Amino acid sequence: MTLKLTHIWRHPIKSHGREALDKVNLSQGRTMPWDRTWAIAHEAAKADGSKWAHCTNFSRTSKAPNLAAINARLDETNENITLTHPDRPEITLHPERDSVALMEWVKPLMPENRAQSVRVLRVPDRGMTDTNFPSVSIGSLASNAALSEMLETELSLLRWRINLWVDGLAPWQEFDFVGKTLQIGEVVFNIREPIERCMATMANPLNGERDVDTLGALKRLGHQDFGIHGEVVQGGEIKLGDTLQLL
Repeated sequence: MTLKLTHIWRHPIKSHGREALDKVNLSQGRTMPWDRTWAIAHEAAKADGSKWAHCTNFSRTSKAPNLAAINARLDETNENITLTHPDRPEITLHPERDSVALMEWVKPLMPENRAQSVRVLRVPDRGMTDTNFPSVSIGSLASNAALSEMLETELSLLRWRINLWVDGLAPWQEFDFVGKTLQIGEVVFNIREPIERCMATMANPLNGERDVDTLGALKRLGHQDFGIHGEVVQGGEIKLGDTLQLL
């Protein structure tokens, strides 16, 4: 079966919404453009925005599941983002210039017993991915379907916050790509590692409620991984419908 790219997603503000794309240009050694460009540090964070920082410094879905229900639309011309959530009014703002308004907007979505959101950080030329290298995440529709069958419920792809989704693989076959070189459209990736998952994937992206034990299901398979991290070693354009091949 031909392997094809079926979905492209970016997440302009880390853990605060996602946006579907038809195509994207990737550059060697860089994260996806506008993916995790901004991250919201909490009051216990040690990150200062001068360099990449670990995810524990930021407000994120693993600690605040209600964030999972945010959608985002980015206007690249002015960097304004429109955020929507079933329990919040729609808002359009610039994450840095309008950071006070952003903090007020997300406050009702944060648990009171968790460190609260306080400031927006942006590292030049580096999306704040969960990896200490500039990664792009890749997931398999077949693996999501297999896990859905295990849990007897249809799992939304949005639970995984993955950039690129592919069709045509056998369930979990993507793990065989680790350490190999994969081409999608014009772009070549060095597949670095599987993605170890956290409680963020337990939150329903429609309403922000934890409703499925995704981690328990993965552990029954002998691991806690879903998807793979790749690093761009040859840039170019990728678009929906592009084919995949191992090099």
